[in-house]
Amino acid sequence: MVTPDALTLPRIGVTRIRTTTGLVSTAGWSEVPHPSATRLTRVNEIEIGRGKRGRRAYSFDDIAVVPSRRTRDPEEVSVGWQIDAYHFDLPVIAAPMDSVMSPQSAIAFGQHGGLPVLDLEGLWTRYPDPQPLLDEIAALAPERATARMQEIYREEIQPELIVERLRQVRDAGVTVAGALSPQRTQQFWRTVVDAGVDMFVIRGTTVSAEHVSGRAEPLNLKRFIYELDVPVIVGGVASYTPALHLMRTGAAGVLVGFGGGAAHTTRRTLGIHAPIASAIADVAAARRDYLDESGGRYVHVIADGGVGTSGDIVKAIACGADAVMLGAALARSTEAPGQGFHWGPEAHHGDLPRGERVAVGSVGTLEQILFGPSRTADGTTNLVGALRRAMATTGYTDPKEFQRVEVIVAPHQRS
Repeated sequence: MVTPDALTLPRIGVTRIRTTTGLVSTAGWSEVPHPSATRLTRVNEIEIGRGKRGRRAYSFDDIAVVPSRRTRDPEEVSVGWQIDAYHFDLPVIAAPMDSVMSPQSAIAFGQHGGLPVLDLEGLWTRYPDPQPLLDEIAALAPERATARMQEIYREEIQPELIVERLRQVRDAGVTVAGALSPQRTQQFWRTVVDAGVDMFVIRGTTVSAEHVSGRAEPLNLKRFIYELDVPVIVGGVASYTPALHLMRTGAAGVLVGFGGGAAHTTRRTLGIHAPIASAIADVAAARRDYLDESGGRYVHVIADGGVGTSGDIVKAIACGADAVMLGAALARSTEAPGQGFHWGPEAHHGDLPRGERVAVGSVGTLEQILFGPSRTADGTTNLVGALRRAMATTGYTDPKEFQRVEVIVAPHQRS
């Protein structure tokens, strides 16, 4: 018998009692028979209308980190991160987007201590010299950008260019990571692995462990990851159950986020969106339960989308992320291929674009964005210094420990 504690409920809504083995809904708090329940979480649902209810979810702007009784010197804080056998000085991954990562910027980012990921379906694997096309994209009028980008990205991917781009990064002594969409993974994965990649990223707007298709044999993630000799990071995912299923495939890390990036229009085009703070917390809960289920296997949670400032990085880790994947934040560097603009693969989809080229400007060099010094107070530069200071201010020594920091709901409107 499970008896919930008393709690004052909203005047509109019901309370669901979620357990690790089932779900019971009640119109109020009462004794709910559920003998197999092992863990309880109270979830308030708001009535949207008589036939539909939904739970409240939170973005980074809705929450804040609370200081604790202890503080530290920032110099005593470690922001290092290790996934599988690979250690990084920064808990930061550069997003596989043409506006962010070229082979040259990937090398620079890796030398600064982060994990760079090349987009193996981007311009660098379609054209021997994509620089004139990058210049053209940066100069396009807004009303012309999407149509012209669709034309540019129609060029076929060349396997020999995949090999060459990965070789460039590997020869510089930087950890080599490449990304493919689930649709392209079956076509090019052998080329990627044979090229000597250290880490494989399967990244889409959303990735599930149970894709159903009547047209083609879907990618069997569990078998694919099992047969691969390199760690695999896969996503995106935005809620507990899909994340748990992805973790069971053997992935080393799971990307969290859906439609929250600066260049996404998924909420407008598809009506689908997952506020990132709640998504991270949900997936972190899946990590915790999978750790118990698997007997100690830890899967890394990586926030991907909506992480645009140093404060967002702090909140992502506070909500349970082990690392963050940055797109727009790095596209603001003077070395970025996008030249002050940012876009992802959704922006040039041939049938239904779900993103756009957006102007993000340039705020400094890659080194200034990561390590400062900052000349503005808007959270776009010295990202690592801000994370280190936030951890010191709240008394924590490393990102894993910082995941335990207190977080409050405190909605804030960005100016």
